[in-house]
Amino acid sequence: MNSSVERGAWSVETEDQTKFRFESLEIWQRAAAATASLFVLAEKLDAKKFHRFAEQLRAATLSITNNIAEGSGSDSPDDFANFLKFSRRSVYEVASMLSLLTQNGYLDEKVTNPLLEELQQQSKMLFAFRRTLKTRPNS
Repeated sequence: MNSSVERGAWSVETEDQTKFRFESLEIWQRAAAATASLFVLAEKLDAKKFHRFAEQLRAATLSITNNIAEGSGSDSPDDFANFLKFSRRSVYEVASMLSLLTQNGYLDEKVTNPLLEELQQQSKMLFAFRRTLKTRPNS
């Protein structure tokens, strides 16, 4: 039996599972997919005894998806847009770390360049999504 507890709310209930709104967002899906590759890089940094860099890379990476998810639970478009701003800042933080670690020879650009390109796309998507939310009237 399909029983939707909250029609039009931030979660969607189906017969077989409940999905949070953020799980349906392409930007969250892309960020979540990139997380696996970024965590592999963090493990490589740990192996080189760059534990602080590895931990910061993990934290900033998680901040991208977590802020999208947290914002999707907001009560207003403006509040959601604010969380997307935080997520986009984390994209920049991760990109900065990858760039600096690559420039200094700690990571291979063959690995980091595709990730930097993906982060650039995520930044553009977050900016566009935020702009769309900011043009909506608050509910």
